[in-house]
Amino acid sequence: MVETLEDPEVSPAEEFQTLLVRTLVAGMRGLSWQRSLRVGESIGDLVMRLGVRRRTAEENLERAFPEWEEDRRREVLRDHYRELGRVAAEYARLAELVRAPIGEVIAEVRGAEHLEGARAGGRGAILLTGHFGNFELLGAFLGRTNPVDFLVRPLKNPGVEALIARWREAAGVGQIAAGAGIRRVYEALRANHWVAVLADQDARHHGTFVPFLGRPASTPIGPARLSLATGAPIIMGFCARRADGRHELDVDPPLQVDDPAAADAAERLTALHTGRLEQWVRRRPEQWFWLHRRWKTRPPCEGERQAGPAGEKSRRT
Repeated sequence: MVETLEDPEVSPAEEFQTLLVRTLVAGMRGLSWQRSLRVGESIGDLVMRLGVRRRTAEENLERAFPEWEEDRRREVLRDHYRELGRVAAEYARLAELVRAPIGEVIAEVRGAEHLEGARAGGRGAILLTGHFGNFELLGAFLGRTNPVDFLVRPLKNPGVEALIARWREAAGVGQIAAGAGIRRVYEALRANHWVAVLADQDARHHGTFVPFLGRPASTPIGPARLSLATGAPIIMGFCARRADGRHELDVDPPLQVDDPAAADAAERLTALHTGRLEQWVRRRPEQWFWLHRRWKTRPPCEGERQAGPAGEKSRRT
């Protein structure tokens, strides 16, 4: 029987899921990295054929790109499922990939100097991205030069959660549980750590509505408020895969608003980072996570003002 991590409430189904993940991981680790990517791609094809959240993804793509022909949306969706399979294959060997010499797995890193500036500032940094490409690899790789803590929402299955936690630990990154861990976030920033955050899923009625792919989207405002309260800059990063399987990492300069003391500064900062993610999604749509109901929460009224001036840009350092 699989280890239950001393949790008497773990169900047989959860134990089976954990065992299945362990088995798949062992199989992936027995392959070369490139071979595991091809297997992951095949798994992605299978998941798509099984229809796992396919209707949600199709609806999202239609909302985001109504001007596209259906064939183009179908092609992006196919490529997206394949990319999900590749990323899943890479989870099993995160520590190995992070430590590989530049050029083998990470083909190129652009903008790393922005993180050097943040480290010199001594207030930590909020590494912000979306469910785009292999975002775990992005955070773990950047953690090679400075301590990084992932702000995570634990999975429902404690066995699988423990496996992922061990992979992250082996890759040299820490974890802070979302919600109950806000005090630890402040402590990490005071210690000049970089806190890695995802902020592109529906925040329900706790978020602020900002434009995303042509529609108002409820977006977490916490990262912006945290940045304004602590002085830790928001620095966005993106991990995109090349055709040969390797990754390119791009690090942006810190995001800034003209008047950080303004009453709507947090809303405008949220609009800025959401707009930056949108640029990448439009550039590489197959890399973003379309299976989530991003526009599930609707604004209180159709005429609600959108936060954040469209023309506000990040300031180059």
